[in-house]
Amino acid sequence: MTHAAHAYAKQHSDRFLEDLKHLIRIPSISTMPKHADDVRKAANWIRDEMEKIGMETAELIDMPEGRHPLVFGTWMGAGPDAPTVLVYCHYDVQPAELEDGWDTEPFEPTVKGDILYARGATDSKVNVITQLRAIESILATPEKSPVNIKFILEGEEESGSETINAFVAKHRDRLTADVSVISDGPIIAPDQPSMVIGLRGIIGMEIHVQGPVRDLHSGHFGGNVHNPVQAITEILAQLHDENGTVTVPGFYDDLIPVSAAEREAIAGADKYYEENWHKTAGAPKVWGEAGYTIQEKAGIRPTLELNGIWGGYSGPGVKTVLPAKAGAKITCRLVPDQDPTKIFEAIQKHILNLAPDTIKVEMFMQDMGAPAIRIPHDSKAAQTANQAYFNHWGKQAVMEVAGGSVPITSTFATVTDEVVLMGYSHKGGLAHGPNENIYLSMFDKGIGTAIDFLLLYGQS
Repeated sequence: MTHAAHAYAKQHSDRFLEDLKHLIRIPSISTMPKHADDVRKAANWIRDEMEKIGMETAELIDMPEGRHPLVFGTWMGAGPDAPTVLVYCHYDVQPAELEDGWDTEPFEPTVKGDILYARGATDSKVNVITQLRAIESILATPEKSPVNIKFILEGEEESGSETINAFVAKHRDRLTADVSVISDGPIIAPDQPSMVIGLRGIIGMEIHVQGPVRDLHSGHFGGNVHNPVQAITEILAQLHDENGTVTVPGFYDDLIPVSAAEREAIAGADKYYEENWHKTAGAPKVWGEAGYTIQEKAGIRPTLELNGIWGGYSGPGVKTVLPAKAGAKITCRLVPDQDPTKIFEAIQKHILNLAPDTIKVEMFMQDMGAPAIRIPHDSKAAQTANQAYFNHWGKQAVMEVAGGSVPITSTFATVTDEVVLMGYSHKGGLAHGPNENIYLSMFDKGIGTAIDFLLLYGQS
């Protein structure tokens, strides 16, 4: 579709790119206290930009004290009878150091050809600037916006989202809208838009194994004291069968099988998942439950993953020690209708049953995470998003189920009538890793797509 907002965006595209670079240069790392001032600096810059582009309100929200602020802006000029769109992004990023394996300084955006490399390029400052400048482009036109806009950004997505969860719990009325647009996460490939219609939930836990009261001489006590490292590996090895199926009794009890229609809806993304698996994972061979594609294994099936294990000595040389304790971290990716508390209790019971009386075992819940969610692929919001993507990529979006979690999605699904995920980075963008990147051509397409979503949603 043609609209004056697109001409405005094209005219100001160079400035928009410089804005992205400016925001990237602020190391808004929410997980590191030493960067708290940088997180607030980024928030202040976004708030000031909201005011400049004509948002009617723009504020920082601190609740509880000591956390990182929300940025919340509103424009309600379309009137009470017009739809209201709630747009969400996050402006915080993961830590990054040159020594992690970066080819360039992670917080100095570097352009090579059509690719910009920097921390936050993909996750998720490209989404922040895309949405901010799409809104600016519409408000700069005489017609203004056909929808009311609420724009909320958090600075703690990478560190627990405490502030936004507290805000939603206390002030959900301020976020009331017809649809929430979650701009977090990538599309499936630079030349192929996609829409996520399912996200898995997550819970985290730890297992601690205690043997003797202290580390012991392995010559004196090896063979007569059950080694905690050996014991924990014996337990963990029994949590899956040879095909990767979880053996915990009750783990799959509440799982509702995915219908043939749902599997057909996401099949178009299968080849991209396979290509990305071979490019990114690089493992010798695909593994896991039989009868499912890579995408299905990563999205519609629940998992129990061993994230880390520790105990004993792992330094250079030999230390003949029999360790006193060992531990492991476990996370589960859950699908709809699996209750996180029930799953934890089932795993805890199973592990305690597996544990021999030669050791002591304790289990701890670490993180309840977020519940899984399925999003209708034929809703007004989904159809509008698909049309907006098509207008700028020239292709219909493929539907996919994502293995990760975007916790705010399930929260906003209880606040607005509809929810849709619209990302403007790509899966190969190395989010959270060294050499994170974004295609500049995607940045321009993304702004156009975000403009069209607001315009089309107001017309339909």
